[in-house]
Amino acid sequence: MLTNVTVADLWRPCEKRHAAFYDFVLIIGGSLLIGLCAQVAIPLWPVPVTGQTFAVLMIAALLGARRGCFAVLAYIIEGAAGLPVFAMGRAGLVILRGFTGGYLIGFIAAAYVVGFLAQRGWDRRVSTTVLAMVLGNIVIYAFGLLWLSCLPAINDVLRKGLYPFIIGDLLKIALAAALLPSGWKLLGRINLATKKDKQQ
Repeated sequence: MLTNVTVADLWRPCEKRHAAFYDFVLIIGGSLLIGLCAQVAIPLWPVPVTGQTFAVLMIAALLGARRGCFAVLAYIIEGAAGLPVFAMGRAGLVILRGFTGGYLIGFIAAAYVVGFLAQRGWDRRVSTTVLAMVLGNIVIYAFGLLWLSCLPAINDVLRKGLYPFIIGDLLKIALAAALLPSGWKLLGRINLATKKDKQQ
């Protein structure tokens, strides 16, 4: 199996123009997937429980640091521009200034961290996949909780911005740990079978 590549790199065209278009499609597709997962939400106050975090970290692992960051950035720009892609169909710059603004910015940094680690093969084993996803979540919470602590309306940051999400995050991490290494094993079997077919 190839090293220092993500799943998306396996099918990236060699020709520069085609490769640029390929990257563009992945970035826009990734941003739309994040927006779709954001609609899977439990409306808690001040921060809802959503599928965004799982989508961000999985996309980063699949696309890598650069494309993952651009996908998240595109998602944020889409929402800020008025597309209803933020949690529960919300949109506008007001969301970035609200309770969830820190988490949204943290998505960019987390996408870089997880994508960077995936490019180094961390998504190919269960143990390192779990660690990469934990680190990604820590980055998101660092931004989100710091932002919440600056808002006068929030007086118990951990109870309102961290504790309600722990169980859901553990489930998302477990799902990622099941999907990513299994996907690489499947790709390895397909690659091996293809080589055998060519040799016959």
